[in-house]
Amino acid sequence: MANLKEDDNALREVLTQAKTIAVVGHSDKCQRTSYQIAQFLRQSGYTVYAVNPLVKEIDGQPSYAALHELPEPVDIVNVFRRSEYLLEIVDQSISTNAKTVWAQLGIWHQPSAQIAVDAGLNVVMDACIKIEYLRLRINLAGDI
Repeated sequence: MANLKEDDNALREVLTQAKTIAVVGHSDKCQRTSYQIAQFLRQSGYTVYAVNPLVKEIDGQPSYAALHELPEPVDIVNVFRRSEYLLEIVDQSISTNAKTVWAQLGIWHQPSAQIAVDAGLNVVMDACIKIEYLRLRINLAGDI
């Protein structure tokens, strides 16, 4: 099973083609990594949706309980939940026609990754979307 983490060209394509990102596990606490990464993604030009059933709104924007509640399909599902939740998130990603499942650093579940690949989704696991964006020198905001 291929993890796009090893393919810079594929990562670049995923990040430059994407317009919308769901951040699953988006915290409303500004000191949390999920909050900081979501803010970075917004500042970089992406439309970002918070997905966290425990929070109603973050910085005046709605937070959604699940992917199927989002107002539009997303290109990337960026996961800030423990690995044991990946199977459920992958299932939701498939059912909502997401294009990529991106699990942050330390998050990896081989069976979930294989299910996503078998369903035609791109998969990036155990990689920080911000680190990869900066490392690949992507400037989405300048490309729009």
